[in-house]
Amino acid sequence: MISDKITIEKLNKYFSITKEALDKAGKALDTTRLKEAEDFLDMASRYYSDAKYFMKKKKDYVLAFAALNYAHGWLDAGARIGLFKVKDSRLFTVDD
Repeated sequence: MISDKITIEKLNKYFSITKEALDKAGKALDTTRLKEAEDFLDMASRYYSDAKYFMKKKKDYVLAFAALNYAHGWLDAGARIGLFKVKDSRLFTVDD
């Protein structure tokens, strides 16, 4: 059965995945385009932080989930254009 509900369990799963991707991207910045890579990582980190705020302080799981998706979107975009030198198709939209 597929659930269309945003539960705390689902949020925790996606927090974990996004945190892992953030950590991996942060260790794999393209030094030839460091300013841009750091900017993408900063945006992803800010959305991740916003997601925590929405979940913990506001108890707004919809906004938390949306912010997590934005965070991961920044990471995917950065990986896709080579700002993060990652080869992990489980965490990013890149080829292994």
